[in-house]
Amino acid sequence: MKELRVGVIGTGFIGPVHVQALRRIPYIRVAGLAETGDELAKAKAEALGIDAWYGNYEDLLAKPDIDAVHICSPNFLHAEMAKKALLAGKHVVCEKPLAVTPAEAKELVDLAAKLKRANAVHFNIRFYPLVRQLKAMVEKGEMGRIFSIQGSYLQDWLFYETDYNWRLESKLSGESRAVADIGSHWMDLVEYVSGLRIKQVFADFATFHPKRKKPLKPVETYAGKVLKPEDYAEVDIDTEDYATVLFRFQNGERGVLTVSQVSAGRKNRLYFELDGSTRSAAWDSEMPNRMWIGRRDGNNELIMKDPSLVHAEVRSIISLPGGHQEGFNDTPFQLFTEFYGDVRRGGPSASPSYPTFADGLREQVLAQRILESHRGQKWVDVDGGTR
Repeated sequence: MKELRVGVIGTGFIGPVHVQALRRIPYIRVAGLAETGDELAKAKAEALGIDAWYGNYEDLLAKPDIDAVHICSPNFLHAEMAKKALLAGKHVVCEKPLAVTPAEAKELVDLAAKLKRANAVHFNIRFYPLVRQLKAMVEKGEMGRIFSIQGSYLQDWLFYETDYNWRLESKLSGESRAVADIGSHWMDLVEYVSGLRIKQVFADFATFHPKRKKPLKPVETYAGKVLKPEDYAEVDIDTEDYATVLFRFQNGERGVLTVSQVSAGRKNRLYFELDGSTRSAAWDSEMPNRMWIGRRDGNNELIMKDPSLVHAEVRSIISLPGGHQEGFNDTPFQLFTEFYGDVRRGGPSASPSYPTFADGLREQVLAQRILESHRGQKWVDVDGGTR
């Protein structure tokens, strides 16, 4: 079995998650890590047990024995890094968003197709087993005709005005924050599960902390300490803390999404409910190993994650027997397993089972149209028109 050598760029929260998931695949070796500057790159590589480190990511891309790279850097760097990785002949897995504009994302989709490189965007929530089970139920007609989809993605990590992160700065993360950052996961998920396409959007944003207190010291220097007033600088915030978005889907189905990063007590909760003509289904990312099924005439039920209880096509992404919980860290492992199956076969398949750059472009377009809708306070067609 040929060993595949993989490099990882970026070591924030999600970079080590990629490293851990990659190491679970027997034929993958994490052969290099890149960060900004030699000192940080060396320290992170030693902490993660990676032999080779690079203070400039282009030095990693120049290595001919690196088969693929994972891009886990801040948003504004994704497009540039992905483009250079493709041109260096690498297969690419990129954190979302793929880019900060639809034009950048479209360029990457076209380039990956031209160069015949396998490509993926890390919409990992698709890979919870019961999410795929619901997709199979929809495809088999078990949900009947879909009437509506509603839900939310709620967090509280930016609840206080003193909470700060680079994602608050539009020059680093893009013009939209809550919608592009977490709403993109929800929209990708419901289109994937339902098979429906969002045709029109109507959005309303709110920024509850129009000014925030940005720490003047690196996080590492004051972790666990109480800062003094002089340790902050007050800065203006130009991205949304909260949004509500109405959807019209392709055949007249309706939907609504609420996203918030200032909902106290909600640590990272993606929830959606799909209402069909025969039954409803609801799934909550904070309780991912069960799914609620609702009926008008008959008892409601809970479906538990168990390979013996799901459709056959779902079993490939279940690693453990029923009663053994699988969670967030298992989802990138399942995504990467499917992705590297294509890499071993030489390139992208005709119909990849994992989210690709085309899905990253889709979310960029949706986020842009939602932003246009909020600014104009009107319905906007996803294909570009307004109503």
